[in-house]
Amino acid sequence: MHGTPSEFIESIAGPLGWFYLIACALNLIVAGRVLLRRKRPAWGAAWLAVAALFGLFAILARGGHPVILPEGFKTAADAMLGPVTFMLGAFLLLTACYLGRRFVTRWEVALAAFDGSLLFMGLSMTDPQFAAIVTKPDNVPIVAMGYLLAFFTWLAAAQAVKNDRRMDEGGSPVEKDYAEKVLVWPDLVYTELICMILVSVVLIVWSLTLIAPLEQPANPVVTPNPSKAPWYFLGLQEMLVFSDPWNVGVVVPCLIIFGLMAIPYLDCNPEGSGYYTIDRRRFAYKTFLFGFLLLWILLILIGTFMRGPNWSFFGLYEIRDPHKITAQNNIKLSEYFWAIWLGRGVPEVPADAGAIAQVGHIVWREIVGVLFLGVYFLGVPIGLARTKFRDLRRHMGFCRYWVMVLLLLMMMTLPLKIVLRWTLDVSYIVSIPEWFFNF
Repeated sequence: MHGTPSEFIESIAGPLGWFYLIACALNLIVAGRVLLRRKRPAWGAAWLAVAALFGLFAILARGGHPVILPEGFKTAADAMLGPVTFMLGAFLLLTACYLGRRFVTRWEVALAAFDGSLLFMGLSMTDPQFAAIVTKPDNVPIVAMGYLLAFFTWLAAAQAVKNDRRMDEGGSPVEKDYAEKVLVWPDLVYTELICMILVSVVLIVWSLTLIAPLEQPANPVVTPNPSKAPWYFLGLQEMLVFSDPWNVGVVVPCLIIFGLMAIPYLDCNPEGSGYYTIDRRRFAYKTFLFGFLLLWILLILIGTFMRGPNWSFFGLYEIRDPHKITAQNNIKLSEYFWAIWLGRGVPEVPADAGAIAQVGHIVWREIVGVLFLGVYFLGVPIGLARTKFRDLRRHMGFCRYWVMVLLLLMMMTLPLKIVLRWTLDVSYIVSIPEWFFNF
């Protein structure tokens, strides 16, 4: 961060010029490939126009006058980018990409989205707060991970759409055409050697250009604000905002490991083995998109780029003010039911009551949450087994069906709890501090 806006723009202009120049070169390569190999002059002209735009931005940046993102846009973006709108927008975007996968997996659409992200990144880098977050040495690999994850997810979806189209026409997957065997030596080892050299070069350049994010020796009397876990644990740390530490720190990781181990025994669909497909693996694909991308990767991105001092939610361009106070209440579902809806006090557990009587008082106090969990974990699986999952229940059998649906429902408790937390300030569905149990 530099002292004045003019000093910051002066410091960022040079690197930003190189950034736009690289984007211009990439689009020139795409335009040349389209014009020479694909013989599509209209698309070639479009990519030439994009390359010219990035070239113009590069000239302006190298001249010390980069195009600056308007303040009105940044203010509106920060005002709209709340936790609820961000999660809801990500869910709607993921749903739209799934429903329109035949359109999204076209290379023209993918390249247009990539150019849009580069343009957004370049314009946003003129904001000091955004630049400080994105260029932080700890966050640079997260930005790279986002691009790599988006590319490989798109690549797999494009291959799956291609295979689905071929099989709908009576053909076979593309992978069936790769019948030729490849020897480990020298073919595979030679390829791995080249990859090892390229990765080593990238790591060497990375270590020379980025300062290692080393901090002062640990001091037990000084706690960083915010105190963030390593990036691969940021998803769990974000979950701690919405659930009990025992549930998120112990139960959820164990269920994740158990669920991954159980996949080979629960997945009874023989299709899709050895080739990419979506139409023949809809349930598995949608579970992957929702569970991995939305409930894990997105939480990591929120914890990395949008959580600031006091673990408050900040916009991309918002100053990380440590004095920002987010007014949020913690209301248990039992308090909603007894105090707010019925206008009565929450039933208390007599201190002198016997063990059986205490259990009765606790169950009566938490009756709404107990009924909700009973319907959710018993009624919903039974209802699904008789309706939407009827064929799946018959094919999987009793035990495998119940293991699968309970794991699925446990996964769905996270977005449900997030919605209740952000909209109704509900902290716990069932809260029994007497037994150290909160859910």
